[in-house]
Amino acid sequence: MFDKILIANRGEIACRVARTARAMGVKVVAVYSDADASAAHVAAADEAVHIGGSAPAESYLKGERIIEAALKTGAQAIHPGYGFLSENPDFVDAVEAAGLTFIGPSADAIRKMGLKDAAKALMEEAGVPVVPGYHGANQAPEHLSGAADTIGYPVLIKAVAGGGGKGMRLVEAPADFMAALDSARSEAQTAFGNPDVLIEKYIQKPRHIEVQVFGDGETAVHLYERDCSLQRRHQKVIEEAPAPGMTEEMRAAMGQAAVRAAEAIGYKGAGTIEFIVDGSKGLRPDGFWFMEMNTRLQVEHPVTEAVTGIDLVEWQLRVAAGEDLPLGQDELTLTGHSFESRLYAEDVPKGFLPATGTLAHLQFPASARADSGVRTGDTISPFYDPMIAKIITFGPTRDIALSRMKSALDGCQVAGTVTNLRFLSALCAHPGFAAGEVDTGLIGRDIDDLTGAPVPTVQHRALAALAALGLLDGGDETGFALWEPLAHHVALDFDGEAFDADVRSHGPDRHSVTIGEEVVEAIRTGTRWALDGTPAPELAVAGDLITVFADSGLGFTRIDPLDVAASGGAAGNVIEAPMPGLVKAVFAEAGQAVQEGDRLAILEAMKMEHSLLAARDGVVAEVLAEPGAQVEAGAALIRLEEEEG
Repeated sequence: MFDKILIANRGEIACRVARTARAMGVKVVAVYSDADASAAHVAAADEAVHIGGSAPAESYLKGERIIEAALKTGAQAIHPGYGFLSENPDFVDAVEAAGLTFIGPSADAIRKMGLKDAAKALMEEAGVPVVPGYHGANQAPEHLSGAADTIGYPVLIKAVAGGGGKGMRLVEAPADFMAALDSARSEAQTAFGNPDVLIEKYIQKPRHIEVQVFGDGETAVHLYERDCSLQRRHQKVIEEAPAPGMTEEMRAAMGQAAVRAAEAIGYKGAGTIEFIVDGSKGLRPDGFWFMEMNTRLQVEHPVTEAVTGIDLVEWQLRVAAGEDLPLGQDELTLTGHSFESRLYAEDVPKGFLPATGTLAHLQFPASARADSGVRTGDTISPFYDPMIAKIITFGPTRDIALSRMKSALDGCQVAGTVTNLRFLSALCAHPGFAAGEVDTGLIGRDIDDLTGAPVPTVQHRALAALAALGLLDGGDETGFALWEPLAHHVALDFDGEAFDADVRSHGPDRHSVTIGEEVVEAIRTGTRWALDGTPAPELAVAGDLITVFADSGLGFTRIDPLDVAASGGAAGNVIEAPMPGLVKAVFAEAGQAVQEGDRLAILEAMKMEHSLLAARDGVVAEVLAEPGAQVEAGAALIRLEEEEG
């Protein structure tokens, strides 16, 4: 076994590999970019080496720097994770030329599976079923159009060097073929530097089912299947193992086909054979076809680990170190069911736009496995994939595993960025998905129902107001004035909508919150608050951001009352207190000439000092408050003389 390995990756997968390696007694070297100097994967390693700028092209794609780091630190092998250089055969050659071990397949195996058309031809020779289509070298538009006519519409145009849905077009009628071909080629050229395409029969109700394989360079085994049909724009969202509706007959056929595929290229290490499956008439042994092979560990590998009890990263290290396959096919078993949900920083209502932000609070439920590469205080960077975590649940049955996933998602707490958490919860509650009726078009068909924006209740708004005012911890602000309840005011924003909340505090354990025409009663019993008799959800406060952990996370922003005052009353003759507080100091006196921006007083509130500034040039007519006075929101403090007409 290796003494030390270098992980040529970042984020969640680097943390995942490090966890197993260190558990095996293998030391870990991390590499990091400028943006990742204090990242979680660096903290998870025994030592770390800086390899360049924040952009991947300046760091994680610099193979020569990674190899240099491995040699410098005495690492004997390099684990590529997934993405970046994991399927780059030239990098594999360079690693081996440097006298290091690549923890993965050979460069030859990667090359054989790197181009979809060549891979399909190779699979046909190995007796693996492939989708009817044209994978030839003749790229003349007329020839490709004729091939589509022979295959029969609808057809898919796919870039031979493609991935992630790029260079892919669905064509449903001959009249649309040429325009779709031009579009696919242009996108393929831009994305991959290769405009060549292949043509495939489009499966009417497709399911994406893949088989996990593992080889030692000569023989291979399969570790059963995963269903990855729940996709959006060809990107996986929720994966599960095993596939719902799978029969033993079809599982055996798919497993045998996957093993033949791996052995045909002398595959070594972990890999995945992806199949497209016709789900229109149920799963049957003659209804699946080879799509492609991923010559690396997959993002969704934890669901396979859950149902087999196998640590796939441990297997990778052992086989790369020269050991035989740890188990034979007849020793592998399938137990229970598992789901994986991909939690991303993305704005779903705005079209799944990737989001950034500093994670003011991040907590995962103890009931689920959470593979993450970020922590509270970390920043979601614009340079990399915005994944926050993979949430994995397991149960003896699919229903139980799915129920546990729903609970796990409800228990995820993320503050500081928008996420797809609500979208994932909506998917888990989708009746078709719950029934196992999955196909790659499910999300697209029901996208509007799955992506609606959250609408906070008046109780959620009231809780955010109390948090913004600091009234949930029973601080000094909850005192009384002349035996009357103390009044508070705060303005909040939710998703661009501003609203006001007025609070009357009857003591540290009871407040009445008025929002519009509605009044919410907040009462604390012991350490728990209740709103109108219902237990309040947890929340996190970071500066002006209040995140209420309900409905997958509701983010409220406190509007600075001084900003409001500057555009409202303070812009006139009277400088008012923008919130309840203590007049700490007054710098103006009657008859004094002042200029716009001059500091006239200091108000102490919200445990902070706020400067009250002159909104215009003028002359002080009178000072209405003295230092040491406790004032209410809206109280007049200083009045300027009327401007001459």
